[in-house]
Amino acid sequence: MAAPSPQPSQPAPAGKTAPRFELLTLGDELLLGLTANGHLTWIGAQLGRRGVQLARNVTITDDADAIAAQLRESWARADVLITTGGLGPTCDDRTREAVAEVLGQRLVFNDAIMREIEDRFARLRRPCTPNNRKQAFCFERGEVLSNPNGTAPGLWVAQEGKVLVMLPGPPNELQPIFLDQVLPRLAALGLVAEGEAYLQLRTAGVGESMLETRFQPVFDRHPGLGIAYCAHQWQVDCRVSSPDGRYPRAALQAIVDELAVLLGDDLICVGHDSLAKVTADLLRAQGRTLAVAESCTGGLLANSFTDICGASKFFMGGIVSYSNEAKMTLLDCPECLLSQHGAVSAECAVAMACGVAEQLSSDYALAITGYAGPTGGHDGNPTGTIYIGLHTPHGDWSKKLHYPGLRPAIKQRAVTAAIDWLRREVVKETRRTREPLAN
Repeated sequence: MAAPSPQPSQPAPAGKTAPRFELLTLGDELLLGLTANGHLTWIGAQLGRRGVQLARNVTITDDADAIAAQLRESWARADVLITTGGLGPTCDDRTREAVAEVLGQRLVFNDAIMREIEDRFARLRRPCTPNNRKQAFCFERGEVLSNPNGTAPGLWVAQEGKVLVMLPGPPNELQPIFLDQVLPRLAALGLVAEGEAYLQLRTAGVGESMLETRFQPVFDRHPGLGIAYCAHQWQVDCRVSSPDGRYPRAALQAIVDELAVLLGDDLICVGHDSLAKVTADLLRAQGRTLAVAESCTGGLLANSFTDICGASKFFMGGIVSYSNEAKMTLLDCPECLLSQHGAVSAECAVAMACGVAEQLSSDYALAITGYAGPTGGHDGNPTGTIYIGLHTPHGDWSKKLHYPGLRPAIKQRAVTAAIDWLRREVVKETRRTREPLAN
């Protein structure tokens, strides 16, 4: 279980407590499980990087009375209150009106907002229906946070020594507003740190308990550090901070550098880059290319790389070959190999990797085949058995893994394991190419 996020790197002034942040996520779709509450994880992570831990998140329905009741409670407790959702044009978007009642503010029509809404519909060549006027109302004593990616602007209210931030629900609208407008305003008010409040080591291939065992001798020599571990997607992050400010940034960096040496190849990065992003950067630095072949993961491996901006510079493509016929036709897997060893085998994984490397002319190739469940498998290869094939410029290998659990988790674990194996091999190649220079 993850430890709490570290507190701000600069302590609060004497006699003054840290500001309390609360988040209200609104929408029946969240409570019905139709939409995951990604706002909590994303906003919590952004605030955590600036030294703030959310005191509470409450998810409530679209009912006006429920919204008003929760707003009264949270407004009384919080120094900074953030709401998400309920700012759109339809009848179930009631947040703006409920907040106006609680704060005793009047909603006024804003002609500039309405022009922006009409201009957006004109660019999309769609009619602007009358109910969109609802989004042009803002607080009489408040500010508007422009929304270049949607029609509902965000709203900012400073009242009674507190701050209220209201954000639209769609993530592609909420996130730019929060990063570009909300965080700078909060930092200017001294409510969040100007920069990141901690340094983070991202690791793979080592569990939380073992990671702490490795690191503890270093931490014992530096009392007063803020240490937090977080396991996610079969990786572990360790965040290092100075809650009371005794360690300046340079001292924290020196400690993290020492920890990085202890980790060796188990270190993915210092920072927040994904495993795929780090691997992509290594491939680009070497001028190498990659292709992937997948069966049970159904494109999840390829998606990990195409999520990266500039993927075309190293990623040649991917082939999803689910059936034996697809493996033979698209990857040139020999029929005799599939008949003798089966599609879920070390031999098939290597053949898939070599086949996609040949088909797409790549330096490296990854392949995944297995039984993701809940059916399939047999005594030798039970459900959860995964084979990874790796083609490199200096050899081809396979690896057998077994992951118990549900189908989505098995697929994600297979992808993580495959990318991490590739990362380690590219790191080794990088060392090999540098050795002659060192000599």
